[in-house]
Amino acid sequence: MTETIASEPAGSAHVDDEPRPGRWLALAVLVLAVLLVGVDATVLGLATPFLSEDLRPSGTQLLWIGDIYSFVIAGLLVSMGSLGDRIGRKKLLLIGSVGFGAMSVLAAYASTPEMMIAARALQGVAGATLMPSTLALIRNLFHDPKERSLAIGIWGAMASAGMAVGPVLGGFLLGHFWWGSVFLINLPVMALLVAVGARVIPESRNPDPGPWDIPSVLLALVGIVAVVYAIKEAAVEGYRWDIVLAAVIGVLTLLVFVRRQLTLASPLLNMKLFHHRGFSGAVLADLLTILGLSGLVFFLSQFLQMVQLRSPLNAGLTELPAAIGAVGAGLAAGWVARRLSVRIVVAGGLAVVGLSLVGCTTLHGDTGTAALCLILFVVGIGAGFSFTVTADVILSSVPKEEAGAASAVSETAYELGAALGIALLGTIVTGIYRGFATPPGVPAPTADAARESLGGAFEAARHLPADQAAALVKAAQDSFVAGVDVAAGVGAAVLLAAAVAAWFLLRGQELANSPAPPPTAALSPAAQEPGHGSAAGGPAERP
Repeated sequence: MTETIASEPAGSAHVDDEPRPGRWLALAVLVLAVLLVGVDATVLGLATPFLSEDLRPSGTQLLWIGDIYSFVIAGLLVSMGSLGDRIGRKKLLLIGSVGFGAMSVLAAYASTPEMMIAARALQGVAGATLMPSTLALIRNLFHDPKERSLAIGIWGAMASAGMAVGPVLGGFLLGHFWWGSVFLINLPVMALLVAVGARVIPESRNPDPGPWDIPSVLLALVGIVAVVYAIKEAAVEGYRWDIVLAAVIGVLTLLVFVRRQLTLASPLLNMKLFHHRGFSGAVLADLLTILGLSGLVFFLSQFLQMVQLRSPLNAGLTELPAAIGAVGAGLAAGWVARRLSVRIVVAGGLAVVGLSLVGCTTLHGDTGTAALCLILFVVGIGAGFSFTVTADVILSSVPKEEAGAASAVSETAYELGAALGIALLGTIVTGIYRGFATPPGVPAPTADAARESLGGAFEAARHLPADQAAALVKAAQDSFVAGVDVAAGVGAAVLLAAAVAAWFLLRGQELANSPAPPPTAALSPAAQEPGHGSAAGGPAERP
């Protein structure tokens, strides 16, 4: 038997479920924030070789530059999503947009690796306000499930478009300006979002949210960051006592966080959301998918520019098919999921991505553009279908009053997966890379510098005779490619495991075809627990 549960409290006005005028214009402004974050995520990879040459970070510092943003944003997303439910999602979105732009300027003019790491960390603080705010506002703008699915598809398509525009625009800027310019492209987008969004986006918040629990905010931040830090450092340095201590502190802190949420009258995160199998399955699928993909994505730009010696613009155009595939799949995902099933679309999309990554295990320096574009296009299609439908499931599984916190859980899974992927798969690449043998006669200090990173090898080669320099660069490139191939294999295994998990966890999950019934049709309070069906016209679980 299928149950549909209205999330609105008894006595709320049915007019709240009427279509909001101007909702599509508001959506157009909301997705600017998604575009901004998507652009920022991809331009960093393109700028890494230039940044490495200028700031000369160590291999560990380079990884921190890549993943500190994800660490911080993952630790704060739940807190910021809950804060938006309390103070207003529009207000938080606009504040975060201004902060994100300001931190982009700081990153653009960073003069040391430490300054860049700090700038990326502060970007994470601001970025934690953006994604959950946009998804929560979409949940409250679109009450009709079919319209909401299309809106989420557009949201996902713009995220993919940002990831496509980032490399192309970034490649153009890197060809004409210094590397810091890739961060400044955030400013006009942020300015437009704030100027127009202040006028057209309606405010929404939880009408009875309770207090914002500061101890829970600190527990979530410390727990997530400590756990991710321990995983990253253990993968690089082994199990030192301080790393084990960080892991223990992180796990215990998260356990205290969960226990506190279960006892608070107004928790930062309603843990009962996880009783809904569809919600939990979608979150897990997102985490595993990003974990499997992120390490490869982080090193792909370096492969294109420093192994295949493409220009930044050429590298960006080569990565474009992934975004094209994701945009098309995202727009069609809701329609396809209603005609097949949620689990077929999600599990099938993940399997397609996993099998595509198997093809990446044979990458080499002279892999052709056509083969790369085909692989990336198929990856984009699979990811577009999967991410769009899981976002729809997550948003539809909760009452709209808790949309910010639920969206934050989804984004936390995404960011945590990205951080873990860069840390774990990136460590595989780095570990294999550092094992290459340098040509005879290369001084030990030069060899050590070359083993720090592929960019370091190019820099070290400048001080060697031509023959020795060419041999050193070739050895470094071959070792780097070997690491990327192994990381792609590990990522493929993770994606295929995620596909299997999604197939079982999303069994019986459906996307609703009509809005929720009026509040008078709400079921008894006992039936309104998250595990007993869907909320507000969302997916319903059937035995």
